[in-house]
Amino acid sequence: MTDSAAAAPTSNLPELSVSELSHAVKRTMETTFDRVRVRGELGRVTIAKSGHMYADLKDENATLSVVMWKGVASQLRFRPEEGLEVIAEGKISTFPGKSSYQLIADRMEPAGVGALLAQLEKLKAKLAGEGLFAAERKKKIPYLPDVIGVITSPTGAVIRDILHRLADRFPRRVILWPVLVQGEQAAKQVSDAIRGFNRLQGDLRPDVLIVARGGGSIEDLWAFNEEIVVRAAAESVIPLISAVGHETDTTLIDFASDLRAPTPTGAAEKVVPVRSQLIEQVEAYGSRLSGGLLRGLERRRTELRAAAARLPRPEALLQFSQQRFDRSSERLGLALLANTRAAQARLDRVAVRLRGETLAQDIGRRRQRLGELDGRMRTALQRGIADDARRLSQTARLLDTLSHKSVLARGFALVTTGAGAVVRRAEGLSAGDNVRLTFADGAADAVIGGDGGAAARKKAKPPAGQGTLL
Repeated sequence: MTDSAAAAPTSNLPELSVSELSHAVKRTMETTFDRVRVRGELGRVTIAKSGHMYADLKDENATLSVVMWKGVASQLRFRPEEGLEVIAEGKISTFPGKSSYQLIADRMEPAGVGALLAQLEKLKAKLAGEGLFAAERKKKIPYLPDVIGVITSPTGAVIRDILHRLADRFPRRVILWPVLVQGEQAAKQVSDAIRGFNRLQGDLRPDVLIVARGGGSIEDLWAFNEEIVVRAAAESVIPLISAVGHETDTTLIDFASDLRAPTPTGAAEKVVPVRSQLIEQVEAYGSRLSGGLLRGLERRRTELRAAAARLPRPEALLQFSQQRFDRSSERLGLALLANTRAAQARLDRVAVRLRGETLAQDIGRRRQRLGELDGRMRTALQRGIADDARRLSQTARLLDTLSHKSVLARGFALVTTGAGAVVRRAEGLSAGDNVRLTFADGAADAVIGGDGGAAARKKAKPPAGQGTLL
């Protein structure tokens, strides 16, 4: 048989490109395995920057690549980690770039309770290592809060049980923050509610918080094991009480809370006292206080009476003092009278002795004072006369300086009319007027010439004794 004969049976097969064959295989795989459920152990787990998750799902004989897109991966209720046994659900597809097949998963959950518990213990150890469960972080629950914040489902029996128990024990103001307590969105809503209550201010800010949910399986309560919820509870400034599940149920929020209640009803009992019991207790304390006061007063009264009985009577204590006072009173009057008479006698003797001496001394003192006054008056009078003479001399010199004689001595002349009036201006003179010229060393008469005042302004030297002023 020749080579061409051997190849002849395959000559009728269609010829495909690599891409066409890859797409055909992809369609076949997705059609045949459009929905599968696979159980295995997670190997490599990678969260890309895009948010997509890539992982290996393996058992002892094979490995399957798993892809979970961002929108689905962000909704997972647990953290996929290497070594965790899970059940993944989705469809089988191929990746042409590497000629490999993979599982496009749209659901994933831990395989059984054991896997969840293992993950829970791992997260618990991590958070405990950070100190989120430390006892010194716990805050004291207020004894009687005014406002209570409750985080739970608004439609369940939990909120009704809490309100009913509060009404029975001690009615308080309750603010409900409604949340989902199960499902993919529960953890985020619970953590947002805790932080939301802590941001409130004023009358709406609660004094204490209660995070509550009824009982259920570990899967039902898993939202309260989420790290986001535990951190929100640990960061809460407002004291927080966890009341999740029944008494035997334990979640991680119980370790981060300030107080764990076995049930939601138990949380209501822990957050407020019983009002009727408080009233009875206060009344009992009041009765005990009143009884103690009465007994104390009666005991003090008895002790006072016993002490008073041992004391002597006031009259007996004052008898001797009264007797001494009476005697002293009698002696005091006689002593005062004798003392007064003796003092009067001494005063009379001194007055007689001083009468002569005092008169002579008084006259001498008066003469001495008169002499001193006379000397001071003479001195003051002489000083005053000298001061007046000095001032008079100064005034005379000033008057002499300011008089007309000193002015005339400097070359001026005083012109007066025949009637003795002083002529101050030439316009006041007429021709033929007789005037008198007074100089420093004498006076001369003159007649005003024909030009009147104008001629008078001309300088002329009159003859001695009398002359005519031209």
